[in-house]
Amino acid sequence: MGKKIVIIGGVSIGPKAAARARRRDPDADITILEKGEYLSYAGCGTPYFIAGKIVDYEELMMTPAGIVMDTAFFKNIKAVHVHNKTMAEDIDPLGKIVRGVNVDTGERLEFPYDQLVIATGSMPVRPSLPGIDLQGVHVLSNLEEAIEIRKEVEDGRRRVVIVGAGLIGMEMAEAFAARGAEITMVELKDQVLPALLDREMAFLVEKHLAAKKVTVKTGVAVQGLSGDDQGRVTRVVTTHGDLPADLVLVAVGVRPNVTLAAAAGLAIGHRGGIVVDEYLRTSDPDIFAGGDCVENRHLLTGEPVYAPRGSTSNKHGRVIGDNLTGGATRYPGILGSTILKIFDYNVGSTGLGERTARERGYDVSTSLTPGPDRAHYYPGAKLLVLKGVADRKTGTLLGLQAVGPGEASKRIDTAALAIAQRMTLGEIASADFCYAPPYSGAMDNLVHLANTLENKVMGLAVSRSPLAIRRMIDEGEDFVLLDVRTLEEHVDARIADPRHRFIPLEELRERAAELPRDKEVVAYCQTALRGYEAMRILKGAGFGKASYL
Repeated sequence: MGKKIVIIGGVSIGPKAAARARRRDPDADITILEKGEYLSYAGCGTPYFIAGKIVDYEELMMTPAGIVMDTAFFKNIKAVHVHNKTMAEDIDPLGKIVRGVNVDTGERLEFPYDQLVIATGSMPVRPSLPGIDLQGVHVLSNLEEAIEIRKEVEDGRRRVVIVGAGLIGMEMAEAFAARGAEITMVELKDQVLPALLDREMAFLVEKHLAAKKVTVKTGVAVQGLSGDDQGRVTRVVTTHGDLPADLVLVAVGVRPNVTLAAAAGLAIGHRGGIVVDEYLRTSDPDIFAGGDCVENRHLLTGEPVYAPRGSTSNKHGRVIGDNLTGGATRYPGILGSTILKIFDYNVGSTGLGERTARERGYDVSTSLTPGPDRAHYYPGAKLLVLKGVADRKTGTLLGLQAVGPGEASKRIDTAALAIAQRMTLGEIASADFCYAPPYSGAMDNLVHLANTLENKVMGLAVSRSPLAIRRMIDEGEDFVLLDVRTLEEHVDARIADPRHRFIPLEELRERAAELPRDKEVVAYCQTALRGYEAMRILKGAGFGKASYL
């Protein structure tokens, strides 16, 4: 028998590390300890199970060939010993022993190891609120909880309050809506998805949620929960009044589960996760850790960050599996790349947002670039709004955000590679991307964004963000807001403000003299393309303060 490998955690990284180690070392004695009943399931798929899009929870535990990854699967196919319903309680690094208990029988167990993997994941944040333990108040962090929530909505719980407008809250809003629930979302920050999107991009998501009849209350704090005589939740008490509720989902974030690691004396970082090196080795050379319980290195800033993602966990598992069996595989770090579906919208982000980039000391240029996700004339083309953040000093892309019904994931993934490789805006714009009308325009959305940002860095484009225009209007600044769309577009919808002027783009060269030269003239259209063209016309005509929205 070969070396003894013990893995604490059997959901994502644990099984991945075990499978990779087994393929590389057929003689290793590999054991997985999992506190829950279910193994190797797709936790990120639980909202879709609750929504009913996935009929049976076992589908979340299946291989692509339809085989359920239970204890028999790991024993017979992977030659891995699995102790589910077994809680690891103590790690003895000197004696190299993990002590645990069977949660059903109470039996005490010991597992000696040569090398140990900590894959304890994260824990949902449960705020200390009055009534937090009432029946009907849930968090979503494992399959058991997902099964319980689904049963409640199938039993007719219709008034749902979601506390927190982050990733889990967003996906669960759609899941509850699919079950016919009335949904109210309460968020302490002044926008939804505060850790993912800049304000103007979050605003697009908020408008879409409103269109889907989801009530969103931002800037509102939850003060407690109240219930009936049977101990079941009936109301959520907030700083803006009470909300009736049959079911409450608390989704205010997660924190790394480092209890065992900290008790074993392993180094814990400032972000609260286990400190690991590029080989995912902890401060103990015989203990590895990965997934949601560790900190990662940010590829741009070099700083430790905590960004739990299912994709990262699986990559960590492979790296650890290599290094348990004599490899020297490195994990370079992350950009926080994220994608999620919110009803009809695709929402994604990678790299640094504008606020974060400025806080890190970058001199940034930004661009909002809306456009169709494929050739505009091709049936089914859908709007996608991109926001890019660039470093003016180096001319490189720092971050990308995407919101809209159009295809977002390929733009986010492409940008993630470009950011990681420190590609300049010019290099992105000239990259040899594939093209056909069903898939993109001749110049992809990301190419347009890179060109726009490069124009801004070079001084050819001067723009104002929607938030800046809103502030200028509210503060009574003296400027001209110039609509250069067609008459039909202008009549259909326009900005109601006395500073507003209307000159169609095709008439602008002849009528530019109607505009004041001593004021800023901000041109706007539907997607910024004509606004930019108008800004260049005005600049050429001597309007030094011309810009576009």
